[in-house]
Amino acid sequence: MDEGAGAPVKASLSQLLNSARHALASLLDLGRTRLELLSVELQLDLRRLAGLLLLAVVAVLAAVVALVMAGITLIIVYWDSHRVLAAGLVTAGFIAIAAIAGLVLAWRLRRQAHPLEGTLSELARDIDKLRGQR
Repeated sequence: MDEGAGAPVKASLSQLLNSARHALASLLDLGRTRLELLSVELQLDLRRLAGLLLLAVVAVLAAVVALVMAGITLIIVYWDSHRVLAAGLVTAGFIAIAAIAGLVLAWRLRRQAHPLEGTLSELARDIDKLRGQR
């Protein structure tokens, strides 16, 4: 066999391996970038959720205390004349508030944005680019 003919094949193979290494490095870098985006989005979502949860707990606790005190006040005011009616109305009021809050919560959960929307759209764009569709 001629040694001169093997050199171009070795050079082609070397170039092919180099290209594959560069492609793999690019893919890994792309994956790293997307994971960093995912991490940032998760941190922002967690901070937002923690703040909302804290505010919700404070608001709910304050509202419950206020409503209970208002209910007790109404029952005390009408204790001599209509205590059963006052207690029933206060109870009905609490049930109505709970039902309305439940409906609003369900509505808000249905229209909530999909978590990690930015990361998922970037990954879809990357897949399209890799498949040569853009």
